[in-house]
Amino acid sequence: MTEQYVLELQEIDEGLLALVGGKGAHLGSLSRIEGIRVPTGFCVTTDAYRRVVARTPSIDDQLDQLSRVDPDDQETIRTLSAEIRRTIEGISVPDDLAEAITRALARSGEQAAYAVRSSATAEDLPTASFAGQQDTYLNVMGPKAILQHISRCWASLFTERAVTYRRRNGIDHRTVHMAVVVQQMVFPQAAGILFTADPVTGDRTVSTVDAGFGLGEALVSGLVNPDVFKVRHGEIVARTISAKERAVHALPAGGTQEVAIDSRRQEQPALTDAQAVRLVELGRRIEAHFGCPQDIEWCLVDDGFHIVQSRPVTTLFPIPESGDRENHVYVSVGHQQMMTDAMKPLGLSMWQLTAMVAMPVAGGRLFVDVTRRLAVPASRAALLELMGKGDPLVRDALETVLEREDFVPSLPDAPPAGPRAGGPAAPIETDPAIVTSLIERSQASVAALRRDVLTKTGPALFEFLLAAFEEHKRVLTDPLNFQAIMAGMEATWWLNDKLEEWLGEKNAADTLTLSAPGNITSEMGLALLDVADAVRPHPEVVAFLEGIEDDGFLDELAKLPGGTEARDAIEAYLDRYGMRCVGEIDITRPRWSERPSTLVPVILDNVRHFEAGAARRRFEQGREEAQKKEQDVLARLRALPDGERKADETKGMIDRVRTFIGYREYPKYGIISRYFVYKQALMAEAERLVEAGVLADKEDVFYLTFQEFHDVVREKQVDDRLVQQRKDAFRSYEALTPPRVLTSDGEALNGAYRRDDVPEGALVGLPVSTGTVEGRARVILDMADADLEAGDILVTTFTDPSWSPLFVGIAGLVTEVGGLMTHGAVIAREYGLPAVVGVEQATRRIRDGQRIRVHGTDGYVEILP
Repeated sequence: MTEQYVLELQEIDEGLLALVGGKGAHLGSLSRIEGIRVPTGFCVTTDAYRRVVARTPSIDDQLDQLSRVDPDDQETIRTLSAEIRRTIEGISVPDDLAEAITRALARSGEQAAYAVRSSATAEDLPTASFAGQQDTYLNVMGPKAILQHISRCWASLFTERAVTYRRRNGIDHRTVHMAVVVQQMVFPQAAGILFTADPVTGDRTVSTVDAGFGLGEALVSGLVNPDVFKVRHGEIVARTISAKERAVHALPAGGTQEVAIDSRRQEQPALTDAQAVRLVELGRRIEAHFGCPQDIEWCLVDDGFHIVQSRPVTTLFPIPESGDRENHVYVSVGHQQMMTDAMKPLGLSMWQLTAMVAMPVAGGRLFVDVTRRLAVPASRAALLELMGKGDPLVRDALETVLEREDFVPSLPDAPPAGPRAGGPAAPIETDPAIVTSLIERSQASVAALRRDVLTKTGPALFEFLLAAFEEHKRVLTDPLNFQAIMAGMEATWWLNDKLEEWLGEKNAADTLTLSAPGNITSEMGLALLDVADAVRPHPEVVAFLEGIEDDGFLDELAKLPGGTEARDAIEAYLDRYGMRCVGEIDITRPRWSERPSTLVPVILDNVRHFEAGAARRRFEQGREEAQKKEQDVLARLRALPDGERKADETKGMIDRVRTFIGYREYPKYGIISRYFVYKQALMAEAERLVEAGVLADKEDVFYLTFQEFHDVVREKQVDDRLVQQRKDAFRSYEALTPPRVLTSDGEALNGAYRRDDVPEGALVGLPVSTGTVEGRARVILDMADADLEAGDILVTTFTDPSWSPLFVGIAGLVTEVGGLMTHGAVIAREYGLPAVVGVEQATRRIRDGQRIRVHGTDGYVEILP
């Protein structure tokens, strides 16, 4: 193919991204939109960049060095990237290339002033904007200066910030190339940025215009605070006019300079209201062309707008597809399941197929549409009550939406379709045999699944699994299952409410439920202490485990003195709990049985910090403390007026909570047990596809939905391009933080506590496990990186059941996500750990190693000096 070194903007469209980069492709497309004015110009293509770089083989060696650098080694990145920039700037532009650029300048006007702008091939994409990562030069005059600045743009592909950004986004430096856009300068009275969706709230119906005097560089560089206009449905809904003391203007001989704004003009608006509304209308046209919200750079010249850039807004959380134009309110499933990370397509579709309600997907996360429940007064009250008890922030966010009377329509007071939102369950007797029966039913169902799936392969496997999903849902929707769960939760609420009313004691149920029987998740944490007991007596085993580097270590253990005992203990643990892992609701996550090395740091911590028999002693200590608390509470109640009745009722509720609260954790264990059987069968099928040459890697199926996987098995072919697109999308979703509540307008709401009873500077959260503790904060985002000492306080994003083995060695817990009855809260109470959950940005606001005080009774965290 003939190399193309220069293209006019009018020749460019989105299909030429690899040749002209993100900015060039967008400007070419913009120039084709009717009614949109784009300054005249051309693009020096990536062919030119590649040709110039190829003239200097030393760059290959420098890129090799850069690819091996640790992403956190900023000093080495700074040094190497500077060397590469110097190398590129030192390369002379070949004569024929310089001539092609000069001819393009002659066509546009050789004596005109130009903006010389970088346009990388990984820039301004729907999944990564790269805004500000490479360089732009304004008001450049004359061919020699323009050629020099084109070289600088090429070199800016390797600015320190661009290199770091690519490393963090998993983009190979060799796959990115640089084009350069050269456009005639416009000299505006005002300039700025237009976001066609509110960049703060995500609301797609609200556009935000930032405006200042002169060139837009004053705003981009932070030199001035802009005027801000918010426009909704063609009307200004908010306006902030700032004092704009300075501006950036072009100099007659080239370049730019800061100038002071006359004091009489500083507080005048840079745009009229009518101009702001007209600009937003142009922005909506551009948004419609590109199909997603845009971040648009604009200039106002003689009452006409010129568009000098438009890129996707990559920070907005996507909106679930509803298939209609009605208003919708969605609640995050991840915040209820303690897993707010992005999920891969197979994980999403498997959860959808086994869930009891419809769950639309957005941004790699699952949501539930609660619009109808909010619209009906009776179900609205039940939903808000249930959400409020679980996570007050979700309730507050929903109430914020309801305050806008026009968003959720009010429907007649009739029951909505589907499972009820909550409310009191039908009463069942306080009988431990009920729990025993439910567990036996679940175990029998999993055993039957494990037995029957063995004979299924190919398309027959998928038909079998679809039937198995129905059995999965039948087990979960067993009325007795729901009654048992609610019995424990309602007894907890009753005890907390009544004992605070009668005795003035907050969260008394936390102590009364210590070491409650039958809690599979707390048993899982204690069982790992028993594994440590099997490892501790054998120094060679301990030393071996401290040095393992992969997951094949179990076979090697048996060769060491005491290794067989240690291996048997670990394997027995994996037989019972190996289906679990962090983020376990995503079937694509590696299970402990698949990656047993994940548990080794926790086992070694238990070896160091505990003595033999710690599990039994700890459980017994909790049980005795609960008994002592029960006796104390009942004695104090009997001393009150009508005390015998109050004590009898309380005794009944204590017995009830200890009978049922442990079962609260079992249904999730049953779900994940079934999930592991599903996964093993599906991965065996994926391996067969690899052997048949259909798939390059068995884990490529993680980027297909269950139905798409079924189709691949049936048709023996896969769309590799679709798999790659899904991988790219997943990488972009990983960078997003899902909101607790999301509307169909795109507004992301996370709620607020609205409390004034905490000390100034304290981090507010939800109290879920009583007590106060002070200690060293350990901010841990990955369980595999845990390095905890006795007395440490774990600070993390969320804790699903797989984190419980860490709970035996810590003194307190702080999480960003959680509710009163979520897994981390239940296990914190079980172990007697003061805990506060739902602390916004806790892992950013608390630094690893800081001393903090956790107020688990009152729901806040203090950062100590």
